[in-house]
Amino acid sequence: MANEVFPIKSKRDYNKFIKALKPGRDRWLAQLGTAFGLRISDLLLLKIGQLRGQKSLTLREKKRGKKRVITFSSSVLKIVSQLEGNDDDYVFASRKGGQPITRVQAYRILNDAAKRAGIYEKIGGIGTHTLRKTFGYRLYENGVDVSRIMSILNHSSERETAKYIGITADEIEAAYDSIEV
Repeated sequence: MANEVFPIKSKRDYNKFIKALKPGRDRWLAQLGTAFGLRISDLLLLKIGQLRGQKSLTLREKKRGKKRVITFSSSVLKIVSQLEGNDDDYVFASRKGGQPITRVQAYRILNDAAKRAGIYEKIGGIGTHTLRKTFGYRLYENGVDVSRIMSILNHSSERETAKYIGITADEIEAAYDSIEV
């Protein structure tokens, strides 16, 4: 993989990254991308009506055709309450109107923010998939079992999931080391 991207593991770096994004659409892109763990192709197609007034989102993923149900956290509900526009409008609307921003535009927004936040070099590459990987890493950090994360991300092996979310051998060792019996 030539352009491998990584999760933003440090909460401090993540917060700097979020603050470097323009409030509104650009910031919501990163926040909802991290909260939902969707591929960018699914995230960009979200419409305001799918989120506004809802407590969860049900959709069929484009890539695998798998149905996903995402329950909204309190921080997501707060973002959703700020959405303006018609139910048919895209959450991440292009300024050209009637269309969502492109993957390339989403990539630019995230990359520019990472550079402004001073975390780009530290992370070693950021892209649209960084949000999905950060979602997976946050689940892991919060004690969600890798096999469950594998299922949520629709991966075929735990090993693939561990590599995907950037769990290193040191982190695995530290996890085992922390167990007292």
